[in-house]
Amino acid sequence: MSDASAVLDDLRSESEELDLLVAGSSEKQWAGATPAEGWSVAHQVAHLSWTDEVALLSVTDPGRFGDEVAKAMEDPEGFVDRAAEDVVAAYAPDALLVRWRAGRERLQEALRAAPAGTRFPWYGPPMSVASMATGRLMETWAHGQDVADALGVTRAPTARLRHVARIGVRARDYAFLVRGIQAPAEEFRVELDGPGGELIAFGPEGAAQRVTGPLHDFCLLVTQRVHRDDVAVRAEGADADTWLSIAQAFAGPAGPGRPGKADR
Repeated sequence: MSDASAVLDDLRSESEELDLLVAGSSEKQWAGATPAEGWSVAHQVAHLSWTDEVALLSVTDPGRFGDEVAKAMEDPEGFVDRAAEDVVAAYAPDALLVRWRAGRERLQEALRAAPAGTRFPWYGPPMSVASMATGRLMETWAHGQDVADALGVTRAPTARLRHVARIGVRARDYAFLVRGIQAPAEEFRVELDGPGGELIAFGPEGAAQRVTGPLHDFCLLVTQRVHRDDVAVRAEGADADTWLSIAQAFAGPAGPGRPGKADR
Protein backbone atom coordinates (compact mmCIF):
# COMPACT_ATOMS: atom_id res chain seq x y z
CA MET A 1 0.00 0.00 0.00
CA SER A 2 3.02 2.34 0.07
CA ASP A 3 2.48 3.72 -3.45
CA ALA A 4 -1.27 3.91 -2.91
CA SER A 5 -0.78 5.68 0.41
CA ALA A 6 1.34 8.35 -1.27
CA VAL A 7 -1.36 8.96 -3.88
CA LEU A 8 -4.04 9.06 -1.18
CA ASP A 9 -1.99 11.62 0.75
CA ASP A 10 -1.74 13.75 -2.38
CA LEU A 11 -5.48 13.35 -3.03
CA ARG A 12 -6.18 14.64 0.47
CA SER A 13 -3.88 17.63 -0.10
CA GLU A 14 -5.50 18.41 -3.46
CA SER A 15 -8.96 18.26 -1.91
CA GLU A 16 -7.94 20.48 0.99
CA GLU A 17 -6.54 23.09 -1.39
CA LEU A 18 -9.84 23.26 -3.27
CA ASP A 19 -11.77 23.24 0.02
CA LEU A 20 -9.91 26.35 1.13
CA LEU A 21 -10.75 28.01 -2.15
CA VAL A 22 -14.50 27.46 -1.94
CA ALA A 23 -15.00 27.62 1.83
CA GLY A 24 -14.60 31.39 1.87
CA SER A 25 -16.77 32.01 -1.17
CA SER A 26 -20.01 33.97 -1.02
CA GLU A 27 -23.35 32.55 -2.14
CA LYS A 28 -23.03 34.66 -5.28
CA GLN A 29 -19.66 33.09 -6.03
CA TRP A 30 -21.04 29.59 -5.43
CA ALA A 31 -23.72 30.36 -8.00
CA GLY A 32 -21.26 31.90 -10.45
CA ALA A 33 -20.66 30.34 -13.86
CA THR A 34 -17.53 28.27 -14.49
CA PRO A 35 -15.94 27.52 -17.89
CA ALA A 36 -17.97 24.27 -18.05
CA GLU A 37 -21.18 25.21 -19.84
CA GLY A 38 -24.17 25.22 -17.50
CA TRP A 39 -22.09 24.49 -14.40
CA SER A 40 -21.69 26.84 -11.46
CA VAL A 41 -19.06 26.55 -8.74
CA ALA A 42 -21.68 24.61 -6.77
CA HIS A 43 -22.11 22.15 -9.65
CA GLN A 44 -18.35 21.51 -9.68
CA VAL A 45 -18.27 20.67 -5.96
CA ALA A 46 -21.51 18.69 -6.25
CA HIS A 47 -19.96 16.58 -9.00
CA LEU A 48 -16.91 15.82 -6.86
CA SER A 49 -19.13 14.93 -3.91
CA TRP A 50 -21.33 12.63 -5.99
CA THR A 51 -18.37 10.93 -7.66
CA ASP A 52 -16.67 10.31 -4.32
CA GLU A 53 -19.88 8.67 -3.14
CA VAL A 54 -20.23 6.37 -6.14
CA ALA A 55 -16.52 5.52 -5.81
CA LEU A 56 -17.21 4.56 -2.20
CA LEU A 57 -20.03 2.31 -3.41
CA SER A 58 -17.61 0.65 -5.82
CA VAL A 59 -15.22 -0.06 -2.94
CA THR A 60 -17.77 -1.13 -0.32
CA ASP A 61 -20.83 -2.40 -2.22
CA PRO A 62 -20.04 -3.44 -5.83
CA GLY A 63 -23.59 -4.67 -6.37
CA ARG A 64 -25.13 -1.28 -5.67
CA PHE A 65 -22.43 0.33 -7.76
CA GLY A 66 -23.52 -1.93 -10.61
CA ASP A 67 -27.00 -0.41 -10.28
CA GLU A 68 -25.43 3.06 -10.70
CA VAL A 69 -23.66 1.92 -13.86
CA ALA A 70 -26.95 0.58 -15.24
CA LYS A 71 -28.58 3.98 -14.60
CA ALA A 72 -25.70 5.70 -16.36
CA MET A 73 -26.08 3.49 -19.41
CA GLU A 74 -29.68 4.66 -19.76
CA ASP A 75 -28.38 8.21 -20.32
CA PRO A 76 -24.64 8.02 -21.06
CA GLU A 77 -24.42 11.60 -22.32
CA GLY A 78 -26.38 13.22 -19.53
CA PHE A 79 -26.11 11.24 -16.29
CA VAL A 80 -23.15 13.24 -14.96
CA ASP A 81 -24.91 16.58 -15.51
CA ARG A 82 -28.11 15.23 -14.02
CA ALA A 83 -26.36 13.95 -10.89
CA ALA A 84 -24.64 17.29 -10.31
CA GLU A 85 -27.91 19.19 -10.80
CA ASP A 86 -29.73 16.90 -8.34
CA VAL A 87 -27.13 17.55 -5.64
CA VAL A 88 -27.12 21.31 -6.22
CA ALA A 89 -30.90 21.39 -6.01
CA ALA A 90 -30.85 19.53 -2.68
CA TYR A 91 -28.04 21.33 -0.83
CA ALA A 92 -27.21 24.92 0.06
CA PRO A 93 -23.48 25.75 -0.27
CA ASP A 94 -22.62 25.21 3.40
CA ALA A 95 -24.40 21.85 3.48
CA LEU A 96 -22.84 20.83 0.18
CA LEU A 97 -19.39 21.55 1.56
CA VAL A 98 -20.14 19.39 4.62
CA ARG A 99 -21.37 16.58 2.36
CA TRP A 100 -18.26 16.71 0.17
CA ARG A 101 -15.92 16.71 3.17
CA ALA A 102 -17.63 13.74 4.77
CA GLY A 103 -17.83 11.73 1.55
CA ARG A 104 -14.22 12.21 0.54
CA GLU A 105 -13.04 11.24 4.03
CA ARG A 106 -15.12 8.05 3.99
CA LEU A 107 -13.60 7.19 0.62
CA GLN A 108 -10.11 7.81 2.00
CA GLU A 109 -10.78 5.45 4.89
CA ALA A 110 -12.22 2.73 2.66
CA LEU A 111 -9.35 2.85 0.18
CA ARG A 112 -6.72 2.79 2.92
CA ALA A 113 -8.42 -0.24 4.48
CA ALA A 114 -8.72 -2.20 1.23
CA PRO A 115 -6.51 -5.30 0.97
CA ALA A 116 -3.49 -5.04 -1.33
CA GLY A 117 -4.28 -6.18 -4.85
CA THR A 118 -8.00 -5.40 -4.64
CA ARG A 119 -9.60 -4.10 -7.83
CA PHE A 120 -12.87 -2.18 -7.92
CA PRO A 121 -15.46 -1.91 -10.71
CA TRP A 122 -15.74 1.44 -12.45
CA TYR A 123 -17.36 3.07 -15.49
CA GLY A 124 -14.27 2.03 -17.45
CA PRO A 125 -11.81 -0.77 -16.59
CA PRO A 126 -11.61 -1.99 -12.96
CA MET A 127 -9.35 0.09 -10.72
CA SER A 128 -6.76 -0.68 -8.07
CA VAL A 129 -6.54 1.40 -4.91
CA ALA A 130 -3.80 3.54 -6.46
CA SER A 131 -5.65 4.03 -9.75
CA MET A 132 -8.90 4.91 -7.97
CA ALA A 133 -7.06 7.48 -5.86
CA THR A 134 -5.28 8.84 -8.94
CA GLY A 135 -8.58 9.18 -10.76
CA ARG A 136 -10.11 11.08 -7.87
CA LEU A 137 -7.08 13.38 -7.68
CA MET A 138 -7.27 14.06 -11.41
CA GLU A 139 -10.95 14.98 -11.18
CA THR A 140 -10.43 17.10 -8.07
CA TRP A 141 -7.64 19.05 -9.75
CA ALA A 142 -9.50 19.46 -13.05
CA HIS A 143 -12.79 20.60 -11.53
CA GLY A 144 -10.79 22.72 -9.11
CA GLN A 145 -9.32 24.46 -12.14
CA ASP A 146 -12.81 25.36 -13.32
CA VAL A 147 -13.56 26.73 -9.85
CA ALA A 148 -10.33 28.72 -9.78
CA ASP A 149 -11.07 30.18 -13.20
CA ALA A 150 -14.56 31.19 -12.08
CA LEU A 151 -13.19 32.88 -8.97
CA GLY A 152 -10.34 34.57 -10.81
CA VAL A 153 -7.69 32.70 -8.84
CA THR A 154 -4.37 31.53 -10.30
CA ARG A 155 -3.22 28.31 -8.67
CA ALA A 156 0.47 27.44 -8.45
CA PRO A 157 1.29 24.08 -10.09
CA THR A 158 2.39 21.39 -7.64
CA ALA A 159 4.26 18.09 -7.90
CA ARG A 160 0.86 16.39 -7.49
CA LEU A 161 0.31 17.02 -11.18
CA ARG A 162 2.53 14.04 -11.97
CA HIS A 163 -0.45 11.85 -11.07
CA VAL A 164 -2.67 13.72 -13.51
CA ALA A 165 -0.06 13.36 -16.25
CA ARG A 166 0.29 9.64 -15.57
CA ILE A 167 -3.42 8.97 -15.94
CA GLY A 168 -3.49 11.13 -19.06
CA VAL A 169 -0.72 9.06 -20.63
CA ARG A 170 -2.29 5.76 -19.58
CA ALA A 171 -5.62 6.86 -21.11
CA ARG A 172 -4.00 7.47 -24.52
CA ASP A 173 -5.50 4.41 -26.22
CA TYR A 174 -8.92 5.10 -24.70
CA ALA A 175 -8.93 8.60 -26.21
CA PHE A 176 -8.47 7.06 -29.66
CA LEU A 177 -10.89 4.16 -29.22
CA VAL A 178 -13.75 6.24 -27.75
CA ARG A 179 -13.67 8.23 -31.00
CA GLY A 180 -13.67 5.13 -33.17
CA ILE A 181 -10.01 5.53 -34.13
CA GLN A 182 -7.56 2.64 -34.01
CA ALA A 183 -5.04 3.33 -31.27
CA PRO A 184 -1.38 3.40 -32.35
CA ALA A 185 0.53 0.20 -31.70
CA GLU A 186 3.78 1.90 -30.71
CA GLU A 187 4.46 3.64 -27.43
CA PHE A 188 4.98 7.40 -27.29
CA ARG A 189 7.70 9.25 -25.41
CA VAL A 190 6.28 12.00 -23.19
CA GLU A 191 8.72 14.43 -21.55
CA LEU A 192 7.30 17.09 -19.26
CA ASP A 193 8.96 19.87 -17.28
CA GLY A 194 7.76 19.85 -13.68
CA PRO A 195 7.16 22.95 -11.54
CA GLY A 196 10.49 22.48 -9.76
CA GLY A 197 12.46 21.99 -12.96
CA GLU A 198 12.34 18.20 -12.71
CA LEU A 199 11.80 16.03 -15.79
CA ILE A 200 8.76 13.76 -15.70
CA ALA A 201 8.94 11.18 -18.48
CA PHE A 202 6.87 8.29 -19.78
CA GLY A 203 7.59 5.77 -22.53
CA PRO A 204 10.79 4.64 -24.24
CA GLU A 205 13.48 7.25 -24.85
CA GLY A 206 13.95 6.23 -28.46
CA ALA A 207 10.27 6.43 -29.48
CA ALA A 208 9.64 8.16 -32.80
CA GLN A 209 6.36 9.69 -31.58
CA ARG A 210 7.08 12.31 -28.92
CA VAL A 211 5.24 14.86 -26.79
CA THR A 212 7.05 17.58 -24.86
CA GLY A 213 6.12 20.63 -22.82
CA PRO A 214 5.34 21.93 -19.32
CA LEU A 215 3.71 19.46 -16.94
CA HIS A 216 1.00 21.98 -16.05
CA ASP A 217 0.10 22.62 -19.68
CA PHE A 218 -0.07 18.90 -20.45
CA CYS A 219 -2.41 18.32 -17.50
CA LEU A 220 -4.68 21.16 -18.59
CA LEU A 221 -4.79 19.61 -22.06
CA VAL A 222 -5.54 15.99 -21.10
CA THR A 223 -8.28 17.12 -18.73
CA GLN A 224 -9.69 19.26 -21.56
CA ARG A 225 -9.46 22.49 -19.58
CA VAL A 226 -7.77 24.35 -22.44
CA HIS A 227 -7.57 24.24 -26.20
CA ARG A 228 -4.44 22.76 -27.63
CA ASP A 229 -3.51 26.04 -29.33
CA ASP A 230 -3.30 27.79 -25.96
CA VAL A 231 -0.63 25.59 -24.32
CA ALA A 232 3.06 24.98 -24.98
CA VAL A 233 2.74 21.24 -25.55
CA ARG A 234 4.30 20.01 -28.78
CA ALA A 235 4.15 16.78 -30.76
CA GLU A 236 6.63 15.05 -33.04
CA GLY A 237 4.99 12.47 -35.29
CA ALA A 238 1.54 12.23 -36.88
CA ASP A 239 0.05 9.92 -34.24
CA ALA A 240 1.30 12.05 -31.36
CA ASP A 241 -0.09 15.10 -33.13
CA THR A 242 -3.51 13.47 -33.41
CA TRP A 243 -3.43 12.49 -29.77
CA LEU A 244 -2.93 16.06 -28.58
CA SER A 245 -6.15 17.03 -30.35
CA ILE A 246 -8.23 14.29 -28.72
CA ALA A 247 -6.52 13.49 -25.41
CA GLN A 248 -8.75 12.90 -22.39
CA ALA A 249 -7.78 11.61 -18.98
CA PHE A 250 -11.33 10.69 -17.97
CA ALA A 251 -13.67 7.79 -18.73
CA GLY A 252 -16.89 8.28 -20.63
CA PRO A 253 -17.83 9.77 -23.99
CA ALA A 254 -15.41 11.89 -25.93
CA GLY A 255 -15.49 15.38 -24.48
CA PRO A 256 -16.08 18.43 -26.69
CA GLY A 257 -13.02 20.19 -25.32
CA ARG A 258 -12.74 23.92 -24.73
CA PRO A 259 -12.62 26.65 -27.37
CA GLY A 260 -9.32 28.38 -27.98
CA LYS A 261 -8.73 31.95 -26.89
CA ALA A 262 -9.07 33.07 -30.51
CA ASP A 263 -12.61 31.64 -30.63
CA ARG A 264 -13.92 33.20 -27.41
